[in-house]
Amino acid sequence: MNKSFLEYVAEDIVSKYGADLSRIVVVFPNKRASLFLNEYMTEMTDKPMWSPRYITISELFRQSSDLQVGDPLKLIGILHKVYQQCVGTDEPFEAFYGWGQLLLSDFDDIDKNMADAQKVFANITDLHELDDASYLNEKQRKILKQFFQHFTDDHTSLLKERFLRFWTHLHDIYQSFNHELLQQGIAYEGALCRKVIEDENAGFPELLYLFVGFNMLHKVEQKLFERLRDKARFYWDFDDYYMHGNEAGHFIGQYLQNFPNELDTADPLVYMNMRHEKSITILNAQTEDIQARYVSTWLSADNRIKKGRRTAIVLCDENLLPEVIHCLPDDTSSQGMAPSMYNITTGFPLVKSPIASLVSSLIGLQTVGRSGKRFRIRQVLQILRHPYAQYLSPECPLLLDELDRNRRYYLAPDDSLLMQFTDRNGTSELQQLFTLVEKNLFFTTGLLRWIASLLRTIGKNSVDEKDPLFKESTYRMYTLVNRMAQLTEDGDVRVETQMLQRLLGQLIQSTTIPFHGEPAVGVQIMGVLETRNLDFDSILVLSCNEGNMPKGIDDASFIPYSIRKAYDLTTIDHKVGIYAYYFYRLIQRANDITFVYNSSTEDGRRGEMSRFILQIMAEFPYPIRRLSLEAQQQSMQRSVSPIAKTPAVMEALRSLTKLSPTAVNRYLRCPLTFYYNVLADLKEPDEDDGETIDHRLFGTLFHRAGELAYLRLARPDQLGKDFRGHDKLIAPLTVQQESIDALLKNPATVEAIVDKAFEEELFLTANAPHSHPQLNGLQIINREVIISYLRQLLQIDRQLAPFIILGLERKVTLNLRDKSLPPIEGIIDRLDRISSGSQQMIRVIDYKTGRQPQQYPGSIEEVFDPQYVTSRHSDYYLQTLLYAYGIIQETGSQEAVAPALLFIQRSASEEYDPVLKFGKNNPIDNVMKYADEFMTRLHALLEEIYNPEVPFMPTPDVQRCQNCAYRQICGKRN
Repeated sequence: MNKSFLEYVAEDIVSKYGADLSRIVVVFPNKRASLFLNEYMTEMTDKPMWSPRYITISELFRQSSDLQVGDPLKLIGILHKVYQQCVGTDEPFEAFYGWGQLLLSDFDDIDKNMADAQKVFANITDLHELDDASYLNEKQRKILKQFFQHFTDDHTSLLKERFLRFWTHLHDIYQSFNHELLQQGIAYEGALCRKVIEDENAGFPELLYLFVGFNMLHKVEQKLFERLRDKARFYWDFDDYYMHGNEAGHFIGQYLQNFPNELDTADPLVYMNMRHEKSITILNAQTEDIQARYVSTWLSADNRIKKGRRTAIVLCDENLLPEVIHCLPDDTSSQGMAPSMYNITTGFPLVKSPIASLVSSLIGLQTVGRSGKRFRIRQVLQILRHPYAQYLSPECPLLLDELDRNRRYYLAPDDSLLMQFTDRNGTSELQQLFTLVEKNLFFTTGLLRWIASLLRTIGKNSVDEKDPLFKESTYRMYTLVNRMAQLTEDGDVRVETQMLQRLLGQLIQSTTIPFHGEPAVGVQIMGVLETRNLDFDSILVLSCNEGNMPKGIDDASFIPYSIRKAYDLTTIDHKVGIYAYYFYRLIQRANDITFVYNSSTEDGRRGEMSRFILQIMAEFPYPIRRLSLEAQQQSMQRSVSPIAKTPAVMEALRSLTKLSPTAVNRYLRCPLTFYYNVLADLKEPDEDDGETIDHRLFGTLFHRAGELAYLRLARPDQLGKDFRGHDKLIAPLTVQQESIDALLKNPATVEAIVDKAFEEELFLTANAPHSHPQLNGLQIINREVIISYLRQLLQIDRQLAPFIILGLERKVTLNLRDKSLPPIEGIIDRLDRISSGSQQMIRVIDYKTGRQPQQYPGSIEEVFDPQYVTSRHSDYYLQTLLYAYGIIQETGSQEAVAPALLFIQRSASEEYDPVLKFGKNNPIDNVMKYADEFMTRLHALLEEIYNPEVPFMPTPDVQRCQNCAYRQICGKRN
């Protein structure tokens, strides 16, 4: 086992400075390495020791200044105000935010590298490249094009003019911005560091400063090293392998002469580890998911998991963390490990926690979810169905149950449904949730304060919650939202409502949730930056693709590359060099290294391994294995077990007092779904969200509109008057052409009929004192279609008139000869009597708003044959035939009774006849012709359903399984 760099540092410190290190400060690039160094120092002595103080270089600068580093959002808010004053524009904050980040980054880089801002911003006017703007790459041109919205590709001169005008103000913006920050006692990090270096009186009171593990230094850091040269010591971490012409050693090679190394640079044990043979494996994977699943296999091999902190999983793409966490082996007892089996140092992204989706839904409730003083049910349900809703209020699940039972599309704060949850004091946590944030000039602040208050409620109601991720994510979100609310309240940030969710989303995206635990114990899971100064024996590097290693270099800036290079500002070259160092430093002391990269093709580009892997393959003198990770997925044909008719199942069957035609059709399609739906009472999910109108609801609206139209025809004297109270038709009703003509000539009444149907069936406000809410776009379209369908229905009936309506939405029951079998009961859309030639016919009509089938069953036998169900719409036939025989049984009528399906879309044709046919040319003008065969087959079907020896089997037709709501339960996928 190789010694780590920090072990050598610990030995050197203890040997040189003894046990009293109280006046020594150890400075790191990041704080994580201090935990390991402290551990190593503790292991080197069995006597009490005064520990040194560990800080990062950023903290060292901050401790030496009276200024505070400002909140990033506040800094951009102040920069926005300064920008408006200097440029004389009223550009809104939401449009400026992205460019503000860019400007702030440029200012920070100028100050960290101690460049003369006036010269940097003045030199642009001397660039001859401006003649053709060639100094701008395509990405910079795109940025400027977006910034100056009026620019087009055909107006390069306009681009130059606007850019120059903007550029001439940049130094003024820089000066005014820093002046304003000083007035408030704050600064961005670069400005703070520069002021510390320029302040000769800045204090560094400690006896000795030890700088450990640095690589590239900004000018302010180099100046700090020079100022503290007499009481500073330097420990450089590198390997001789990349110190001779390799970009990884470029920066350290420059600093060694001015800041000599405390360790012996010629010691091969410390600085020549890349010479040793290493086991290097390169794997390509087709997906990120395969990489994550490989983690468990890799850890289990070669006792890597037992090496604890000497084993590391490095994520070049930290977005892979959630998948990796789910794939970690969790059986610690079998591994003989302590409970702290893993240590995760790359924070969990807040955006992937449930609390992020809840906050997004809360914003949606108060914005797109608002209609006047009510909330749209779609947004209400999004919140109530969220897993954290129970912490908003324990009454949320109860309210969700109530809304499932009582369908509605809007919920008002004073709704009776909410009032039933108030306590004796007239208060409820639901009232807090369904508070209407006042829409005024301070709406954004009010909205953020409302969300913060709900996050406090979640914290209060979840005191017994054991999940640390839940607690930490809620706290982080509350802190973020509360801070943003404070900034908007103080006027530091002015953001319009439409920008709020995007801006908050960006902040959430950049926020991580830290993991707590013993950092120096267990397998280390980290990002690339966390690996600095740390050494491992076994390393698994995931997503080691070009674009991740080195990280996709974002060189977006208002300062052209040539000027950056001239003034020693940070360029792409610096960033690539930094990542090259991270890469080689990570593997220099390891002996077991596995690189995994994603080789899949995306957006026409094939995934490429990192350029650094290619360098290793070309340079490394020892063998390197190259393998591919395969998913090794096997197609699993899950067998579906039939449901036996146990005594309990038979008891459930016998308890049915009736069957619907739909239930009988369901059995024909798939007996197993009959069991799930009818006996197990597992209803198909209701996808109704209050915004859209599905086929089922569309049919319901049309059916009710048709019924209301004939209610109106029954009272021609009330045309144009209110409908209230006219719920059912008193049959029979003789319909004359004149009454239909009168209704068709009164389009306002037709529209009112449809609006009445919407009130009753869509908005459930039939008896409310107010009309239905304003329709959205899709609802308006559906309303117009239903109006046209209703007029078409009236036109068809006008050609039949005079005729007699015997019933609308009429219940009908068909009793069977075997009294042990339940009756079949349903609702007929319309029952009428028409004249057909010299004879009269009773029609049992079902309205259909969908497409008319192209094929029809040819006989009663096919109606009951499961293979024809759905494919030839024999389920429509069976339902209408059941209704027809029920009417004959109920009325004892000797008249001809014909089943009919009225497809509104096809009804405009003059030859159209809705009466059902067997085949194409055999109309069923009297169902009594088929009564014996129909009833015999119906009895046989029901006897099969109730036969205890016949189990409920799945359908053999796998195509029916594709859209089945129960396919996840039965498991039949293929």
